[in-house]
Amino acid sequence: MSLWTGDIHVGTGINLPRKPNMETESVRSCYSEQSSRSRRSRAHSTHGGSNHHSSRSRPKHLHRTPKNERSHNSTLASKCSNGNDSRTEEFIEVQILSQDDNWGDNTTAITGNTSDHSGSLDDISKLNRDYETSLSFYCHMWVGTVFTTLLSFCAFVSPIVMIILPKVEALDWKVQKCGPECDGLLISLSFKLLILLFGSWALFFRRPKVTLPRIFIYRAIVLALMIVFTFAYWLFYGVRIIEKRHDDYHSIVLFAVSLVDTLLFIHYLAVVLIELRQLNTQYFVKVVRSPDGESHCYTIGQLSIQRAAALILEYYYRDFSIYNPYLETIPTKSRKAAPGFKMYDVDNVPNSPMNCTNRSVVGSDIHRRDSSHNERFYEEHEYERRVRKRRARLISAAEESFTHIKRLQDEQGPAIPMDPSEAAQAIFPSMAKPLQKYLRITRQQPRHTMQSILDHLALCLSHDLSPKAFLEKYLVSSPVLQNDRELRPSQTWALVCDTLLSRPVEAGCIFMLRQNDISLLVSISRLPHLCITEEVIDPKSNKFVLRLNSETSV
Repeated sequence: MSLWTGDIHVGTGINLPRKPNMETESVRSCYSEQSSRSRRSRAHSTHGGSNHHSSRSRPKHLHRTPKNERSHNSTLASKCSNGNDSRTEEFIEVQILSQDDNWGDNTTAITGNTSDHSGSLDDISKLNRDYETSLSFYCHMWVGTVFTTLLSFCAFVSPIVMIILPKVEALDWKVQKCGPECDGLLISLSFKLLILLFGSWALFFRRPKVTLPRIFIYRAIVLALMIVFTFAYWLFYGVRIIEKRHDDYHSIVLFAVSLVDTLLFIHYLAVVLIELRQLNTQYFVKVVRSPDGESHCYTIGQLSIQRAAALILEYYYRDFSIYNPYLETIPTKSRKAAPGFKMYDVDNVPNSPMNCTNRSVVGSDIHRRDSSHNERFYEEHEYERRVRKRRARLISAAEESFTHIKRLQDEQGPAIPMDPSEAAQAIFPSMAKPLQKYLRITRQQPRHTMQSILDHLALCLSHDLSPKAFLEKYLVSSPVLQNDRELRPSQTWALVCDTLLSRPVEAGCIFMLRQNDISLLVSISRLPHLCITEEVIDPKSNKFVLRLNSETSV
């Protein structure tokens, strides 16, 4: 199993517990004379203090120690530190994002892969992006639309061909002239075909919004009916009209008009099944996002599971906030805690100092676990206070910076006119530091680069927007599509469900949508039947009596 921490900015201040160089010494040397132990203790304290100072003075990157070496060193250090009264306590402090003044230039990927077949979520995202730009993906996306277009075109031109064939001279088909009634049918046929053309264009001929894993049942039913009726009309036309050389042109036009009427009724059926059937809400849907736990509730109509998933994804990109994985770790202050070493008594002495130390360490660990919720509460409260403080500083700095920019009026002033990009570069340095601190504490640095901020500032200046309108992109973290990384032509999600995806949703149905490290758990419940009764209030009961009380003002 691979351990992946992603494409993250790491600025680490690491203070690792310093272990004495005991690889070449035996366990017996730990129980040697007191003088040699004290000398080693003083030497280790001096060496550890210098290392501690150096580790605080310069940042380091995390490195991994082999498992057997870590366990061996920690056991030796715990045994040899039993006789030391002044134990050096040094701890790890890891920061998710870099705390320097650069705009996320240093990027370090930390992986703990121990298998040759392990991979990261970046590799999965890259595979999804490669598939979304491949030819097979576009074929899968457009095959349904192209097939529907071909069938609709064949059905649409069929009445026109039925009318034109008797007039073709090469067939030597002698038919009667078209009278006034025949001309009226031709005009009606033309308008019906025009209405059918626009209706089919509005219903079918549009860019597909979603590529479903299973066949769309109702759309397949409509196409099947269209194929069956078109084939039946052509079969009757070939057997009864073409072979017998039917000469009544009025009857031929009337036959073509009946085909157009049938196609119009099929189109009406498609509108009812595909568009109108889902408008009547019947189910209550709750969507919970993992890992941050944000949830929203919606109402949907009678849909299949795959179409309900597509509708939920549309709601997700509209209503949910941007998921920021860096906010999952609340920034904590460096605080002292006892190292979690295990103590072993080799000689099995009942009242040895090691047993006493072991009990004290275990007791401190239990007390620290019991007070972890209290520490988390104060850490979150402190974090929210710092966010509000830096937000206020950012708003003040933006308002002060915008006061230095004024649109050039008709009269020319002494100042040199600038375009929006130059004006943005001129006022950006005055708000750069508060903005960078706010993006750093809210973990938004990976999403916003300096160039994107300058472009957004130039856009706001060109449209005379206020400072708060400029800051809205950074202060408000919703919807999901506000994230520039989500603005892609297509998004790939995996639908997980125990039921066949083409079946309709029902009460108790649960399915999951997955994309990289984000999961949407969808639970469906039926809306209750609402029984509304009428209650009539007696007009005589709407009369009141005033009661005087000396203790009140009334």
